[in-house]
Amino acid sequence: MELTIKWNDKMAFSGTTPSGHEIKMDAAAEIGGENTGARPTELLLNAVAGCTGIDIISILQKMRLEPKSFHMDVKGDRADDHPKRFTDIHIHYALEGDLPEEKVVRAIQLSKDKYCSVSHSLNANLTASYSINGVKGEKNL
Repeated sequence: MELTIKWNDKMAFSGTTPSGHEIKMDAAAEIGGENTGARPTELLLNAVAGCTGIDIISILQKMRLEPKSFHMDVKGDRADDHPKRFTDIHIHYALEGDLPEEKVVRAIQLSKDKYCSVSHSLNANLTASYSINGVKGEKNL
């Protein structure tokens, strides 16, 4: 998967996903942003919840179960010191419908332990490269 993120001005960035959806990101006013988009950390929590939610619905449907409603309450705790990474993420899954508990638990466990690529990517090795004025940097970061 590849995409391009464009700097718009001040602290604002935007990008278009490979599926054609625009994402806007910005910082809070107190650090130079104008609050014109979501914070990247907010998007990260949404991505984890969305990924696992899609998994859970898919698994339940394969079990021939269909929730009447479903929402998730997500809480992310961050470290006090930089890089202020998420140290703990808790997702409360609230489902409604004729759903056997053991099957819901199984769907959640499968998503959490096996299928959710977003949550499993949080421990990914991060590498970086750079270019300045179109000239590729020589250092591997």
